[in-house]
Amino acid sequence: MGVGRLVGAGAVAAAATTLVRRALGATQPGGADRWTRTNHRGEPVSMLEGPAVALGLVAGTAVSGGSARVRCATVIATVGAGAFGVVDDLAEDTSTRTKGLRGHLGALARGELTTGGLKVVGIGASSMLAAAVGTPRRGGAAAHAVDVVVNGALLAGTANLLNLLDLRPGRALKAAALLTLPAATTQGGGGTGALLGTALAAAPGDLAERDMLGDGGANAVGAFVGSRWAFGAPRPLRAAALAGVVGLTLASERVSFSAVVERTSWLRRLDQVGRRPASPAPEQAVSSAAASAAEGPEAGTQVGSEGATG
Repeated sequence: MGVGRLVGAGAVAAAATTLVRRALGATQPGGADRWTRTNHRGEPVSMLEGPAVALGLVAGTAVSGGSARVRCATVIATVGAGAFGVVDDLAEDTSTRTKGLRGHLGALARGELTTGGLKVVGIGASSMLAAAVGTPRRGGAAAHAVDVVVNGALLAGTANLLNLLDLRPGRALKAAALLTLPAATTQGGGGTGALLGTALAAAPGDLAERDMLGDGGANAVGAFVGSRWAFGAPRPLRAAALAGVVGLTLASERVSFSAVVERTSWLRRLDQVGRRPASPAPEQAVSSAAASAAEGPEAGTQVGSEGATG
């Protein structure tokens, strides 16, 4: 795997992610409100993690070693996905009901360009460019053209898939780490180190629900993961990976991934690792508060604190 290269790329990626996040937090480009959203608890959370993660991945890729063409292609895919994701984060028209890949493609078919539609087109174009740069030539021109198309689709599809998983703290980062580990055996440890270093640097803020990836971060992470498979796996495995990505994307139009996670015990346990405990249901909160009030003011203070942070 190249442990030294993995550690080195990971250290650079982690340092870059941390420094960029601190710099963005200090400057708040465009104002803090522009980067603040409300999470699943109804609490404010910053999307500045997204650009920091994207740039951390770029920094780690630059020192990861291996083919210069593959590193260049990985940067193109990661930056393209991250940039169009940030545009969607900041310029999205929240008054529209157009949601999901099907909704944005439908709007494009009607001649309407939503920010989500722009993101679909932009990530698709940058993914195809990255595939053209990074795909090695194996066989004749026709075989190479097919490889480029498959790789471009895999990059764009994985960027979208990781964004679909970014619905709870840490979920997308955990999925990305698990998906990139197998690629270390085919591409060496540098790229894997970049992803792991970035994830470790971003995880504390993400899991504590101070930060979120947003489209910018999740799309960038997904494109990076896709590049690990697209430029290192053999054709049959790449085709199988693309089929899996397409299948999950189509399923997401009808099935809630969060509901599946909650119904599957091992997924639920993995999803909860490192996260804050779930907030109590309203009925539980009322009954707990009443019981603690009967027990005395010290117990009531403890419950109040848990309610504020849980």
